[in-house]
Amino acid sequence: MLQELHLDLAQETDRITSFVRDSVTAAGFHRVVLGVSGGVDSALVAALCVRALGAENVLGLIMPSEISNPSSTEHGMLVIDQLGMPSEFVDITPMYRPLLDREPAMGGGRLGNIMSRLRMVTLYDRSASFSGLVMGTGNRTEWLLGYFTLYGDSAAALRPIAHLYKVQVRELSTYLGLPDVVVTKAPSADLWQGQTDEGDLGFSYDDADQILFLLTEQSLSVAEIASRGFSQATVEAVQRVYRRTAFKRAPVPVLDPVWQSRR
Repeated sequence: MLQELHLDLAQETDRITSFVRDSVTAAGFHRVVLGVSGGVDSALVAALCVRALGAENVLGLIMPSEISNPSSTEHGMLVIDQLGMPSEFVDITPMYRPLLDREPAMGGGRLGNIMSRLRMVTLYDRSASFSGLVMGTGNRTEWLLGYFTLYGDSAAALRPIAHLYKVQVRELSTYLGLPDVVVTKAPSADLWQGQTDEGDLGFSYDDADQILFLLTEQSLSVAEIASRGFSQATVEAVQRVYRRTAFKRAPVPVLDPVWQSRR
């Protein structure tokens, strides 16, 4: 792993904790809500929010569907219990079933996006009754690869770990003592049976972290990155996904007002 990706873990913990506390307070709130999926990203955000605001002010929602892996709920509850935060269980199956009954052939990515957006609808509704801001749980690797659902898991009032690559998320999670089974498990959005992030992407997060860092933060070419020991095919694949998903990271295009266009 590139040396540049290693963190001063104590300093970064303090930096993110202060960021969460200051941002939430500045918005006039003292509580937050997040989905706890059983994965390492949401576990880390939950742990950092608990440090920043106190466990009683962090509400975790577990939102499985009928096709979710039971271990996701088990691991989510493991994190919630360890952190001592309040939680709620919401099965989203009844929410999407009418759509699936109408279009039985729908599956894969389409259904996955619907489930992601329904989870965000649930979070925002619960945030209103809990008087808390919705926390995003996405990391930098996912953001740069466009591996998220617009208006689903991309929606948030605050994104505490959106600057961290996946390897940094794991390092910080281990440092904070989160359950090893959560930190080391194969990353999955759990949107259909057997789904894994790396299977969808076609390359590992370890490779993606390093290649994206060299590509976006060091501005190296494909050939220069490959010369550092990476497969050129993998470098090209990462670059292709990064470029293809640029529209997901960009602000929604809007025309200038008519009176400005006449100048």
